[in-house]
Amino acid sequence: MKRMFFAFTAVLISTAATAQTPAPKAAPAAAPAGPMAAPSMSTTTCKAQAAEKKLAGAAMNSFMKKCQTDASKACEVDSKEKKLAGAAKSSHMKKCVNDAVGT
Repeated sequence: MKRMFFAFTAVLISTAATAQTPAPKAAPAAAPAGPMAAPSMSTTTCKAQAAEKKLAGAAMNSFMKKCQTDASKACEVDSKEKKLAGAAKSSHMKKCVNDAVGT
């Protein structure tokens, strides 16, 4: 009787341990996290991504606004890494954001 009790308890414990083990995580995708994670890493523009997703109207406007904001942030980081200031920074930011957005 004791053996059955211990065997049953061992089965319950092993089942509970297996049930609590998290599933293995999938490998992260090679694509950037946001619409424009870094200006030089992404080859598609915001407009191309919107067309690919077949967005129109308010959904497209919202996506484009967020994408442009993300591109501006990424370009700002890029200009700081390059230690740009003044007119050089302005020119770089304008070109970088336009390239990312696709205008």
